[in-house]
Amino acid sequence: MKAVVIGSGFGGLASALLLAKAGCKVVVLERQHQAGGCLQSYRRGEHWLDTGLHYVGGLAEGQTLHSLFDELGLMNLPWRRLDADGFDRVTIGGETFCYAEGYDRFAETLAENFPQERDALYRYTDLLRHLPSIQEIGEVSAYSYLTENFRDPLLINVLAGTMLKTELRRESLPLFHFAHGQSSFIQSSWRLAGEGNLMVEQLLSGIVFHGGELYLDCEVDELIERDGRIVAAHCNNGLEVEGDVFISDVHPAQTFSMVKESQVLKRLFRRRISTLDNTMGMFTASLVIKPHALKYFNHNKFVYRRANVWDEVRGMRYETRGARYEVDRVMVSARVPEDGDDNVELIDLLTPMPWAMCQQWEQTSVGRRGDDYKAMKQQIAEACIALAEEVIPGLGAMVDKIYTSTPLTYRDYTLTPQGSAYGLRKDCRSLLTTSLSVRTPIANLLLTGQNVMLHGLEGVAMTAKATADVLVKGEG
Repeated sequence: MKAVVIGSGFGGLASALLLAKAGCKVVVLERQHQAGGCLQSYRRGEHWLDTGLHYVGGLAEGQTLHSLFDELGLMNLPWRRLDADGFDRVTIGGETFCYAEGYDRFAETLAENFPQERDALYRYTDLLRHLPSIQEIGEVSAYSYLTENFRDPLLINVLAGTMLKTELRRESLPLFHFAHGQSSFIQSSWRLAGEGNLMVEQLLSGIVFHGGELYLDCEVDELIERDGRIVAAHCNNGLEVEGDVFISDVHPAQTFSMVKESQVLKRLFRRRISTLDNTMGMFTASLVIKPHALKYFNHNKFVYRRANVWDEVRGMRYETRGARYEVDRVMVSARVPEDGDDNVELIDLLTPMPWAMCQQWEQTSVGRRGDDYKAMKQQIAEACIALAEEVIPGLGAMVDKIYTSTPLTYRDYTLTPQGSAYGLRKDCRSLLTTSLSVRTPIANLLLTGQNVMLHGLEGVAMTAKATADVLVKGEG
């Protein structure tokens, strides 16, 4: 069987490697000149900066991702375990709360701050320990679960305080996706001692070792269908690759638009996919820190200006005050120092960024957006630094260089509509509509990546496994 994989993000590479190891002939087609999608790193001056990789959960033996990462060869990489007493630290209203590693320690640590909620915390960690299926809790919203099970409003916000890795929508965020976004990290949390390209290179080397091929600068502009099946992928450089099965790591709306003529895809289906809502994008400021200015901290910091972290839909706006921008939440993540040094060299600051903030530059391309765009990015970066200084006093004076990206950046590099950070928005009120299967109406066209089951490294890894299993084991 010959499998053609479109897109070389984590989902595409993981699916390709699993299939190659199972004996399939694999070809990966990537539109950019570098593989990896949001997993890749890019060079600025002397530094390699990460696009989307910050930390991973559940890598210890017997935990959620260990066996799959081992199968992908990723456990051979230099992973560093984060602080067991507080791998994530949430600061709200000037007070900091620690996420401890291990379900019982997690509950007990927070119970020290909220003793009246001890029983509820243990019920919550029992839910995380034995995650119900999406059929059981998919129609329950995370916010309704938290407010029904916890009485203290501050604790409800603390429990959601690390969830800058998803959209905190009160009405729609499914408990299933919220719980998955926390569970594996509480098992154990890890940073890669090096840039994300290490993961990309490891996956690619495995694909090539098992006979697979990678073609860069090959943007698929058409999936050719005959008799209800895809028979070839046509690229804009004239290359045409035939195959038995086709796997798309590209956004579903973009994927189905590649099928120009189809006996299978109905107009109503195309319209439904094209009108699904996408999650918000992210603004990232990558800071190069002056030598010996800041000691390494082996945890992530989440800082909120306001007490309610669940106001993202209405409150996550950048408001101009005296022609300056203000942000109300930021994640602070430090790169593991190299060569045994204990000083921070690189820090990433992340904050959600609505598409409306980018819309006036919607018709522009990378490197051609103008001075107003550069000024906007600089001001938002300064606002992120100002908020981060609540937990790292004097951070601004420690910064040597700043490199920034917006949802426009992600849109142009990954073809993600409006630079969405977490893919299609899952909605507990219409779960069947917003949760896609790895299978599509075209029998030999499958999906992988964060738009399908779950987002994040855990979600994409699980989806890649599910995609491969459909072909290798006939599951799904």
